[in-house]
Amino acid sequence: MGAQATSVEEQIALLKSRGMVIDMPIEKAKEILLDIGYYRLGFYWKCFECDDIHNLLPETKFSDVVSLYYLDVDLRELLLKYIYRIEVHFRTQIVYIVSNEYKTSPTWFVDSKVMSANYVANFFKFYTEDFKKNNKPIDKHHKKYINDKYAPAWKTIEFFTFGASLKLFRCLKDEKLKEKVAQSYKLRSLKVFENFIQSVVYVRNMCSHGGVLFDLSQPLGVHKIPNSAGSTYQFTNRHSLDASIKVIRYLLFQISKNREIDLCVSLNNLFLKHQNNLALKKIIELEIGYKL
Repeated sequence: MGAQATSVEEQIALLKSRGMVIDMPIEKAKEILLDIGYYRLGFYWKCFECDDIHNLLPETKFSDVVSLYYLDVDLRELLLKYIYRIEVHFRTQIVYIVSNEYKTSPTWFVDSKVMSANYVANFFKFYTEDFKKNNKPIDKHHKKYINDKYAPAWKTIEFFTFGASLKLFRCLKDEKLKEKVAQSYKLRSLKVFENFIQSVVYVRNMCSHGGVLFDLSQPLGVHKIPNSAGSTYQFTNRHSLDASIKVIRYLLFQISKNREIDLCVSLNNLFLKHQNNLALKKIIELEIGYKL
């Protein structure tokens, strides 16, 4: 049986017993715990723990844990803004390149000559169960063109998630078409390109679902960015959030140099806000991998 629910007063007493310094009025600490939640905030004091029974490092401040939480929130919102730019661009490249290759097949995404057999076999269920009713322009298309089994690619794929777009890309049979998409980002290796997109999708999903970012670890690791891109994109820990950020920056640079500059400036400003807080500075440099 799991632990019993605790009151906010009991939560504060427990934190104090583990070594937490409540460096603000108790009523404010209660307000924060009732706003964010003890369980969620626990993800952010975990990096301050010194043993496996949840005791905390000496002088661990409640305010530092809260600041780390809000740094993570700001980071999610910032990265999502620029990841969305990559998501739209990636989807557009697929639609444009493949649709122009198969001009006589506007629904090439269900054409077994273009896509893998497994993808085609499963697409009807995906399309009819939720996709049509959840996307009004697609539903509107079928009301107007009642004999169409599917809307054309430039309509249908517009409403794919980032993950669904990546799956579509992977299931394309023609490797040369996939290489054309990769070349849009000045990448010759399909293996590297897929790794980059998969890495960005992983970060995107973490951001969208409220995942903890600062200690993110890419499951498969991020491939090295081509040397031609310059040393500004190099990283030491291929599983770190910093490595993922470098990939986001690299892909964004291929789309819009100005947007990549905007992201760099915004990230730097966000992290510099915490440079005088030694606890957070250490986390930014060691956990995230970003050098202040």
